[in-house]
Amino acid sequence: MQKTRTYVAYALFGMPLAFFALPLYVHLPRLYTEQIGLPLAGVGLVLLAARLLDAVLDPWLGRWSDQGPARKHLLLLSTPLLLLGWAILFLPPKTATLAWLATGLVIAYFGYSLAMINYQAWGTEFPSHQRGRLQASAWREGAGLCGVLLAAVLPNVLSSDLRHGVAYLSWVFIPLLFFATLLAICWVPQGRHQHASSKHSNLPAQQAIWQVWRAPAFVRLVGVYAINGIAAAIPATLVLFFINDVLHAESWSGVFLMLYFAAAAVALPLWVRLADSYGRVSTWLLAMALACASFAAVPWLGPGDVFAFATICIASGVALGADLVLPPALLAEHVAEHGNAGGNFGWWTAVTKLNLAVAAGISLPLLSVLGYAPGTSGDGVRALAWLYGGLPLLLKLFAGVLLWRSRLYLQKLTQGVHA
Repeated sequence: MQKTRTYVAYALFGMPLAFFALPLYVHLPRLYTEQIGLPLAGVGLVLLAARLLDAVLDPWLGRWSDQGPARKHLLLLSTPLLLLGWAILFLPPKTATLAWLATGLVIAYFGYSLAMINYQAWGTEFPSHQRGRLQASAWREGAGLCGVLLAAVLPNVLSSDLRHGVAYLSWVFIPLLFFATLLAICWVPQGRHQHASSKHSNLPAQQAIWQVWRAPAFVRLVGVYAINGIAAAIPATLVLFFINDVLHAESWSGVFLMLYFAAAAVALPLWVRLADSYGRVSTWLLAMALACASFAAVPWLGPGDVFAFATICIASGVALGADLVLPPALLAEHVAEHGNAGGNFGWWTAVTKLNLAVAAGISLPLLSVLGYAPGTSGDGVRALAWLYGGLPLLLKLFAGVLLWRSRLYLQKLTQGVHA
C-alpha cells in the first residue's frame, strides 16, 4: 500500500506536465496561424529556433540539476516558470507578434525542461530495483496520458472557438499543477542523493556533460529514440491541420485525440507485461511494426473518412504506449548502472526537443513551399496528407532497423550488464 501511494504521488506530477505539453506542441501552431494570423512559415521557424535553443541548454541544465538542490526543490522552482509561460502563450493579446511567441516559448521550455529532467531523473533514484524503475516509468506515463487526454478533449468541450477553449484550460492546469506538486513533495522519498549517485560528479562541467556519450548503449538508445521521436512529432505537429483540411472533420478533433491517447493509456499494462515476458527491445520492435501499419493507410484518406481515421488513431495510439514507457525504462537501467541521472536525462530531454524542433521546422515551411495554407484546398492538401502519413512511416521503418541492429547493446541494459 505504501509503495502504491508513492508511485501514485510520483505519477500525478506527470499529469500537469503532460497537460502543459499537449497544447504547447499540438494546438499552438494552429492557434497562432489561424487565430492570431501569423504566417505559417514564420511560426514554424520560431518554433524551430526556440526548440533548438532549449535543446542546447538542456544538457547543461541536467548537469546543474545533478549538482544543485534536491529534486523536490527544483520541481518547486519550475512551477512559477510553467505558470508564466502558460499565461504568455495561451492567453495572448490579439496583436501578438512572432516576438511575443518566441518570448513565451523560451520561458515555457525552460520551466518544462527543469521540471521534466528532474522528474524523470527522480524516477530512477527512489525505486531500488529494476521492476520498480519499470513501474515508476509506467505509472508516470499513464498519469501523463491522463493529462494529455484532458488537454485534448477539454478545448472542444469548453468552447467551439480554439482560442477560447485553450484559454479556458487555465482553470484546470493551475490547480492541477499545485495539487500534484504538493503530493509529490509530501509523499515521494528523495531516493539516492544525486551527488553520490553520479560517477562523474567531480569532473569539470563541460567534460561531465559529454561523458554520457562514451557509453555505447546510450548512444544507440538515443539514436533510435531520436528517429522514432521525429516520426511521432511530425503527426503531432500536423494533426489538427490534417483533420480540418483533409478529413473536413474539425468537430471530430477532440474525439480523435481522445481515442489516440486513451488507446495508449489502455495499452500501457499490456506493453509492460510483454516487456517483462519477451524483453523491452523485442516489445518495442513490435510496437514500431504496429505504428508502421497504421501510418501506411493515412495518405489515402479524404473528406469524410472519419471512422477509418478513428481506427488509425486507436492502432497508432496503442503503439504510442510502448514508445512512452519502454525507451525511458531502458534509459533508467542505464542510469542505474552508470549514475549521472540529470546528465543523462538532460540529453534525453534535449533530444526530445530536437525531435519536435525538426518536425515543426521542416514540416511547416515545407508545407508552405508545397502550396498548402490552412483552410484551403487543392494540391497543397494532398501534400499535407502525404507528409502527415508517408514521412513518419519511412522514419519509423528506419528507427526499427536501427533498433534491430542495436538490440545486443540494449538488451544488456535489462540484464544488469555494464554497456
